Parts: sequence; C-alpha cells; structure tokens
Amino acid sequence: MSVELPLWRALTGYRILTLVYTLCVVALSYRQYEHPLVAVGFMGALTVWMALTWRRTTSPERCTRHFLIVDLSFAVGGILLTLVADSHARIMAGSPTLPSIWTAGAVLGFAIKGGWRWAAVASAAVALANIVERQQLARDTIRNVLLVWVASVAIGYVVEVARASERTLARALQIEAATRERERLARDIHDSVLQVLAMVQRRGAAIGGEAAELGRMAGEQEVALRTLVAGGLVRSAGAGAAPYVPSAAGDGEGGGGASGRPRPAAPPSGAGPCDVRALLAPFACAGVTFSEPGAPVELPAAAAAELAAAVSAALDNVRVHAGARAHAWILVEDEPHAVIVTVRDDGPGIPEGRLADAEREGRLGVALSIRGRLRDLGGSAEWVSIPGQGTEVELTVPKGARPAGGRRGKAEA
Repeated sequence: MSVELPLWRALTGYRILTLVYTLCVVALSYRQYEHPLVAVGFMGALTVWMALTWRRTTSPERCTRHFLIVDLSFAVGGILLTLVADSHARIMAGSPTLPSIWTAGAVLGFAIKGGWRWAAVASAAVALANIVERQQLARDTIRNVLLVWVASVAIGYVVEVARASERTLARALQIEAATRERERLARDIHDSVLQVLAMVQRRGAAIGGEAAELGRMAGEQEVALRTLVAGGLVRSAGAGAAPYVPSAAGDGEGGGGASGRPRPAAPPSGAGPCDVRALLAPFACAGVTFSEPGAPVELPAAAAAELAAAVSAALDNVRVHAGARAHAWILVEDEPHAVIVTVRDDGPGIPEGRLADAEREGRLGVALSIRGRLRDLGGSAEWVSIPGQGTEVELTVPKGARPAGGRRGKAEA
C-alpha cells in the first residue's frame, strides 16, 4: 500500500477546489479590476488548463517534470499578470493575486513529486513573483510566502521519508519471504536427506567391510550438508527457535520413513477441512499409544499435514534419544479455538543447556521441523522436561491456520 498515492489524490482535489474558489473571487471582484478582461482571460486559460490536465496529478507516473514546470508557470505568470489586471492601490492594499491560493497546488506538486528540494525551488519562484507583484516586502506578503515555503518543504520531506520507509518495508518483506522459503526447504532436507544419510552411516558401521566405507562417506556428506543448511538457515529462524535434542547424543536425525516407523497418512487433496486423527493414527504401534477424542478434530488440510509432520519429527527424537525401549504417548485435544497435540515419552529427559548447545551445533530437529512448522501456522511448540522423568512436547495450532504463503505442508517426516 503506497503512502504517496493518497497525497496525489488530495492534491487533485485541492487544485479543483481552489480553482473554483479563485473563479468566485475574480467574479466578485470583476468591477474592481482596472483591466477586468485581463483577469477574465487569465482565468479562462487557467480553467482550460485544469480541464485538460486535472488527471495529471492523480498519480506520480502522469505528473511529469514538464507538466510541473508549465503548471508553475501558470501560477507565476498569474501573479505577475496581476500588475496589469489590478490597480496599484488595490495591490498595495493586499488584494489577492489572480491565481490566489491555487498557486499552492502548483508548489505542492513539486513537493510530492521531487521532495523538499524541488519544493524549495518552486516556493522560491513563487515568493520572488509575489515580491515583484507587491513591489515591497509587506508583512502579509512575507507571511504568505513563508507559509507556502514551510508547508511545501515539510510535505516534501515527509514524502521522502515515506518513500524510504516503503523501500525498507518492501525489502523486509522480500527477506521474510525468502527466509520462510529457505526454512521450508531446510525442513524437507532435514526430514528426508539428512535422515537417510544418518541411517546409511549407522547401518554401514554396523555391517562393516565396504559398507563401513560407504557409511563413512555418507556421514561426511551429512556433516557437510548439515553445516551448509545450518549456516544459511538456522540463524533466520530467530533466537527463540532452539532445536529439540533430548539427550547429549545429538539431534533426532533418525531414519524417518527409512527406519520403518509408520508414516502419517497423506492428507486429502484440496483445501477443505481434514481430520487430524486420521493423520496421526498411523503412528500408533507397540511403542506409541495414541489417544483421541470421539469426534473429528478438523483443521485445514495443509495445516493438519504440517502438524502431523511436526509430530513425526518429535517421535523421531523419542526413538533416537530415549531408546528403543522407551514408550511414547500422543494425545489429541480439540479446544474451542485451537488443536493441541501432546507428545510425551518416558525417556531420560533433556539435560539443562542441551537445547542451546544443539542450536549452536546446527542441529535442525526442532528449529525447523517442529518450531518452524508451528510458527508458520501461527501456533507454538512448548517443551517440558525433567531429567530422568521424560519429555513432553505440546504443539498448539489455532483453528483455521494455514501455512505461511499458502504452501501445502508435507505429512511425511
């Protein structure tokens, strides 16, 4: 939304209204002019000029520099032509010039188009013409000149500040959009490529032989890719986006689907509501207890898919860090204004300071796969952990939420 556009519309209205006012002043003073036909001729020319060019001040594209110069020439010419049309006595008495207050519109056009410098030049030209017309530095002339000069310069300065603010805002919006897209790509990398590389490294080390060398190479590529992603993406997630790493072993970059863990069901096509229970139910297995309400828990399909992917990442962390014997519980709650999914485990919990350490190491489990997804939905992810007593993750998604930018989330971790 442009701050400048309303100023152009206001200028157009001002020029039209002041033209009507000036015509009325000249009509009422017709008999008092020494040469009334000169006044009528100028007002006729000014009216034709306005009729032909009134749309020029409705937008910055139409209001060119040449137009502004001719428009100012009408104002200055009308002021000087007052010496011919009016008597010396009336001029000395402070009678209005032929263009009267319409002159300010020509000066304001310079201010809005070119800023305070253009406004200062146009105001100086009008001031000089007024002094020549009055033939002396009268108090009222000085006052009127100063008012026009201060008003035009101030408006010109405000316009320059507004333009700079708009450029800054546009740049900030571009950076935000690019950051969100990078975070989305990093989530996909974390939930697929990094997990597969980590699985290959572990399996290769377990098998030995040539597979061990393959696992070593996969581990090197995982470290390189993780460093690349973390260096360009994690910093943009904000200081509060700390990765979720329940133990000192590292991030939950386990196998995801490659590990054999059940995948969440794919959301239905389209933007209609989706039952969150249907996406989370496939997670239930011998080590995961799933509890749900008796009625459907609906969210927009894209938001439900993002929530399911966040739950998947949380279960990855449970599997990798709490151990194969740990048990996890998934609880779905349907609140009036939000859907809350809680993932709890009976693992060792999170050592104090481990989350901050993991963030510095560039691990992305929570920064992007969990916190990033919830943040894009306008929700939140909170962790409660007591060492030795397990970890609880509460994921809150407001109803009606959609991923930022309208992107459709992936349900697979």
